[in-house]
Amino acid sequence: MQKIRNIAIIAHVDHGKTTLVDKILHSCSIFRDNEQTGDLILDNNDLERERGITIVSKNVSVQYKDVKINIIDTPGHADFGGEVERVLKMADGVLLLCDAFEGAMPQTRFVTQKALALGLKPIVVVNKVDKENCRPEEVYEQIFELFFNLEATEDQLDFPVIYGSSKQGWMSTDWKVPTTDIFALLDAVVANIPPAPVNDGTLQMQITSLDYSSFVGRIAVGRVHRGSIKENQPVTLIKRDGKMVKSRVKELYTFEGLGKIRTTEVKSGDICAVVGIDGFDIGDTIADFDAPEQLPVIKIDEPTMNMLFTINNSPFFGKEGKFVTSQRIKERLYKEMEKNLALKVVETESPDAYLVYGRGILHLSVLIETMRREGYEIQVGQPQVIVKEIDGKKCEPIETLIVDVPGEVAGKVIELVTQRKGELLIMEPKGDLQHLEFEIPARGIIGLRNNVLTATAGEAIMAHRFKAYEPWKGTIPGRLNGVLVSMEKGSTTAYSIDKLQDRGRFFVDPGVDVYEGQIMGEHIRDNDLVVNIVKGKALTNMRASGTDDSNRIAPAIKFSLEEAMEYIQADEYIEITPLSMRLRKIYLTEAERRIKGKSGGQ
Repeated sequence: MQKIRNIAIIAHVDHGKTTLVDKILHSCSIFRDNEQTGDLILDNNDLERERGITIVSKNVSVQYKDVKINIIDTPGHADFGGEVERVLKMADGVLLLCDAFEGAMPQTRFVTQKALALGLKPIVVVNKVDKENCRPEEVYEQIFELFFNLEATEDQLDFPVIYGSSKQGWMSTDWKVPTTDIFALLDAVVANIPPAPVNDGTLQMQITSLDYSSFVGRIAVGRVHRGSIKENQPVTLIKRDGKMVKSRVKELYTFEGLGKIRTTEVKSGDICAVVGIDGFDIGDTIADFDAPEQLPVIKIDEPTMNMLFTINNSPFFGKEGKFVTSQRIKERLYKEMEKNLALKVVETESPDAYLVYGRGILHLSVLIETMRREGYEIQVGQPQVIVKEIDGKKCEPIETLIVDVPGEVAGKVIELVTQRKGELLIMEPKGDLQHLEFEIPARGIIGLRNNVLTATAGEAIMAHRFKAYEPWKGTIPGRLNGVLVSMEKGSTTAYSIDKLQDRGRFFVDPGVDVYEGQIMGEHIRDNDLVVNIVKGKALTNMRASGTDDSNRIAPAIKFSLEEAMEYIQADEYIEITPLSMRLRKIYLTEAERRIKGKSGGQ
């Protein structure tokens, strides 16, 4: 019998998945005693470290007693559900992590549903039992109910539960009896997760993720489903559409610790990396050379949102970026589609613009941020939800929204959500917070987070996930205020900002280069106002006391990329370069905007 266990760690964002993987790696002594490893070892790209979330799933392996455990760390955010769905194919069981205070959150439900549907055996880990006012027993009941509602089998409902704190590095079968290590969890994995099955026969392996090396190019990663794969073996690559391409395995690697080691043969059940196969995509099958058989293609949920990506055509284009042409942007977007399954790129009538479909604002903003850091200059339009026609009715994506908020401001949150066509389903106390559950159109969530955080002084905890397509809910009010638009090109002056402060709040500081049509700030009224922000003070040779009072300027409002995406309207773009982010009107001159306004064009 094979001594291999393949497990995926699934949980809502911030419930401690990556921290738990750290502790498992340390407990199984894969580092030297004097090695500096830091925290969140697997969140190794800059964006993951800055945001404190996992974006790309990764696999590592540890040796515990005489069993090899392959661990797959998955993202916890609904926008990266595409990552979770494909890597669950490599696992035989899942560790479902749950916060001992927050309990099962929307994303927990989403990934659990996928795992149970694939027939994976779950182990529930109630994490963070060291938190104040935690409620491990209630959370256990809640998860049992969740499994029952998701139609788990009897075997899946009979799940073992482990309590502990991955931050403090202990796990135990009883939360009142802390231990000093996490071996209780590893013992549960070995005892309860079924060993990787050995399927004899001809080779079958599905590519579920890819790696890249500047020496050998793209590397296919997946689990051998049947038979075995050897170095120099001739194979057939079966594409998603059934097309077959003959190829040969050059090198073969298995995962050990954080790295890979070269090997000559990998048997069914183990996860490996294959070098030498060209032109593959995620979801393709590597099969026998003479008698190829395809594995079922991975199905991924449809995208729910799209955005227009276009070249930067502002007066400042090409000053900061290396890649500014439409050809470079097109190549980069198509390259992203190879590894990002939930993303779709469609060409538009304009040769310079592409519609990019994704799972949500965060999913698209991570792509934009990555491109910006690689040296691309782009402009993006307002995010739009994807509308479908089902049985002759216009339907839109509806999301389940959960907000935990202090009781005294719950009324404000309910008011904000219901204005955006949200319906309150559940309202119940949870510790010292109010737990609110809504159903809301995905359109209504765009721009909602900022308003909710402002109304609750930053104390609201929000999470949402896609539920289903339902009939169109009607119009939702957009941004209430107009914007202040620059009249000419130049450098902003403190004098003009000071004189215009009663007209609105500014997004730019003094001494910044701006151009005509760039958005400078938010107007206090609901219409757009064109202002001259580059005018300096008229100089005179008269000396007068008191006329040069120092300018008292309110600090400029700075948006993050997601906030800017939620803020802009249909006639506006965000210009994104490696060093700057500017908001602008699509039509820069006032005359052009008037003409387009009369003709009804955006």
